[in-house]
Amino acid sequence: MTTSALNNLPQLLDAVNDDMVNRRHDLHAHPELSFQEFRTTEVVTQRLRELGWELFTTPTPTGAIAKLRGARPGQRVMLRADIDALPVHEERDLPYRSRYDGVMHACGHDVHTAALLGVADLLARYRDQIAGEYTLVFQPAEEGLGGARAMIEGGIFDEHPVDYGLGVHVTSLAPVGVVATRPGVMMSEACAITVTLRGAGGHGAMAVADGNVVLAVSALAPRLGEVVDGLTFEGANCACSAGVLSAGTANNVVPRQALLRGTIRTFTDEQVDETRSRLSALLDEIAQRFAVTYELSFGEVAPAVRNDPFVTEVAMASARAVVGDASVLTVPPASPSDDVSEFWRRVPGCYLFVGGAGSDGTSGMHHSPDFFVDDGALRVAAGVLTHAALTLAEDVA
Repeated sequence: MTTSALNNLPQLLDAVNDDMVNRRHDLHAHPELSFQEFRTTEVVTQRLRELGWELFTTPTPTGAIAKLRGARPGQRVMLRADIDALPVHEERDLPYRSRYDGVMHACGHDVHTAALLGVADLLARYRDQIAGEYTLVFQPAEEGLGGARAMIEGGIFDEHPVDYGLGVHVTSLAPVGVVATRPGVMMSEACAITVTLRGAGGHGAMAVADGNVVLAVSALAPRLGEVVDGLTFEGANCACSAGVLSAGTANNVVPRQALLRGTIRTFTDEQVDETRSRLSALLDEIAQRFAVTYELSFGEVAPAVRNDPFVTEVAMASARAVVGDASVLTVPPASPSDDVSEFWRRVPGCYLFVGGAGSDGTSGMHHSPDFFVDDGALRVAAGVLTHAALTLAEDVA
């Protein structure tokens, strides 16, 4: 019975913890960028084969899809983890620090992947007793905002229909043992923006403001906050920021072109329209002030993450069973984004934050060179996902 697996969950987590930690360290030491996660894919698929999961062809060049059927009828539950890293150079001197210059698991996807492999181990041990069907999705290219959409457009739900979805994201902003989520909008929509500025250019010795794209892009970047000024949603602020500025090839030449790339993060359709209008107005002002022209384009979009109320209720109850009532929080929406939202647009799901902050208080921010999360997050993530998946699979009413 599923009850046996749930009752034995603490002991089961003890049994798989060392393997999860070792796999997390291995993945952390070998990070791979979006759609380049070939080694990661091999590590994942090899472990799933060892555990007896049925593997399926993915619609993407990297990533993995695996399935396990329980002994009794039940609901179909999808569990998703993202597997890619970021183009960030790791600064911490960890025993398992990144072996690749300029590439790092700076957002915790190594934790997500290792924890889901732990879930795969736990469910496989009880396959002859549990109900339902479980589909594991190891998704590539979350950081590029395109991995989930590529899997969906490749037919993942046509080939593997599911009833519910679950996923977790480790956070360096909460201590180990804390689980946080909310029904409804959980995380913002992210839209990539590219601004290309063009001007006359010229000799550095005779540089003036008119036609100077270096001055124009330098003036634009610190004013991007105006695009979202005063825009909030249930206590969360919208955001607009630059991640890339580029211009020029020589120190004595004013270039004719400069580039700014960044993101806008919003929560409602009205905010999307408002921020785009404000950005266009700001660009008009910058263009007039510096006598340049501009081109604005919008790139990949990850919709807002919207948690299904029922699945969230089940997931929060499971979290309480794993970490206790006092450690499960209902939180405001978060301004970061995640393309798990693409899956949740098609299946009722819940995404949860799992605390991973180091006990010394130096975990660093996500996407930063000194980002760090504690291995203790693995046990919590695997426990909550397993408990919630088993509970949802039993819901056959």
